[in-house]
Amino acid sequence: MLGELVDLMMGEQQGMAKGIRPVRFDGGRLVLLDQRQLPAREVDLIIGDPHEAAQAIADLAVRGAPAIGLTAAYGVVLAAQKAEREGLVDAEWRAYVQEAGAQLERARPTAVNLSWAVKRMLQVVEEGGRSGDLLAEADALAAEDLAANAAIGEHGSRLLPFGARVLTHCNAGALATSGYGTALGVVRSAWAGGRLAHVYANETRPVLQGARLTVWELMRDGIPVTLIPDSAAAWLMAQGEIDAVVVGADRIAGNGDVANKIGTYGLAVVAARHRIPFYVAAGRSTLDPETPDGSRIVVEERSAAEVTEIAGVRLAPSGTAVRNPAFDVTPAELVTAIVTEVGVLTAPYGAAIAGAMAHERRKGS
Repeated sequence: MLGELVDLMMGEQQGMAKGIRPVRFDGGRLVLLDQRQLPAREVDLIIGDPHEAAQAIADLAVRGAPAIGLTAAYGVVLAAQKAEREGLVDAEWRAYVQEAGAQLERARPTAVNLSWAVKRMLQVVEEGGRSGDLLAEADALAAEDLAANAAIGEHGSRLLPFGARVLTHCNAGALATSGYGTALGVVRSAWAGGRLAHVYANETRPVLQGARLTVWELMRDGIPVTLIPDSAAAWLMAQGEIDAVVVGADRIAGNGDVANKIGTYGLAVVAARHRIPFYVAAGRSTLDPETPDGSRIVVEERSAAEVTEIAGVRLAPSGTAVRNPAFDVTPAELVTAIVTEVGVLTAPYGAAIAGAMAHERRKGS
């Protein structure tokens, strides 16, 4: 069902290739498109238990806030199925599934979608659901994310002028979601609607998600894209070659501060200097009103090897001291608008985010 929906959505976008599905559940197995292998090879990673799912999240085999949330949701399904095969019942079954959920939630700390998805799955457990109910809930999460991406794309594309030249950072596309994208959902919708002229993609060091993943996606879809070094973005803005910046997010605090891939904050500062709109595209599952501001967001620090090596080839001297924060936090005052599936949020963000979350509660009531 979800695969057919992805293909239908992508087929409706003029000139676009068949949809990308980074996370899917097939025959009792979780199947991930291993993003560490792209763009050289398209390799499926078969996940058989929740511990493997948590490791895949930690190792960046799957990445992007919505995609890791979906992976965790299906990881909980795997835990429930495994517990049932082992004959666990009642309290023992619940304890096993809850512990697996806690392990999945710890896999990466910054993206709020991860804990949001696990909590939603464990609520099904608390309500007496079994593995079939959990699978239905995970499938619902995936379908909801895909629909949200489409709505984000439509809302965001209307913010762009015709002939827009858009700069994006990291990868907030099909690979980071259920199969369409948040920031790249805006790009895809703008391209289909005739508003987009060109995309500039930052390399996004140190793991090069822009070079490896965003460029791969856009080239696959026939959308004109130029890869640039991260350090070239400011100069292109100064030369008048960028009309808007569109990025995704891993967590948005209650006041509108945005955690996203390292380098996003610098782009926002430079965009403000050149009076270029800076848009953040994210679903409501990325909004975190319980975190009051960006100072409370835990920023993940990753391995030094991501900085000292590229594809296993050492670039820096052995013993080099390294700081490798995976994310930074952009203050709300630098964000022109936050594009969600329920509409475009503008300052004051506290009230706007509260309203967006209230919309979610009314829908669910």
